Amino acid sequence: MSDELSNTLTNTLSNTLTNTLTSTSVDDETPRITMGQFEELLRTTTPLMTVWPIQLLTLGWGKCRMRLSFHDNQVRPGGTLSGPTMMTLADTALYAVVLSRIGLQPLAVTSDLSFRFLRKPEQRALIADAEILRLGRKLAVGEVRIYSEGSDKLVAHATGTYAIP
Repeated sequence: MSDELSNTLTNTLSNTLTNTLTSTSVDDETPRITMGQFEELLRTTTPLMTVWPIQLLTLGWGKCRMRLSFHDNQVRPGGTLSGPTMMTLADTALYAVVLSRIGLQPLAVTSDLSFRFLRKPEQRALIADAEILRLGRKLAVGEVRIYSEGSDKLVAHATGTYAIP
């Protein structure tokens, strides 16, 4: 993304939040970005989101729940869902929880993602529960737990760090 486009996007999206952010105290645990604003950010800045049918189900102060709809093109040999499918869900969930705490910062980026595959997921939608573990001035650390929809058995676990501009 060019610097000019990035600056234009940041300014445009930031202007829509000015009233919300200036009237909301950081300590009141109200998310600094709404679900609609996050979804719009993904639509306008991440073309691959048209391929990954991710839905933000809940967004709170430093936590969220997301759903990735199942599609046959996510299945790899052996009948399991592909690693990139689950990693995309985890990274997107981390992005949401980071922005829920710092506000609209489109240039916050993944600097680290550690992923553990714990069991073969069922061929159905995936649910991700994410939360911030630690938020600093320049880095945010979070955790994501991924389940097959309708199951309480953990299929993957991720921890990640986001660099904050």
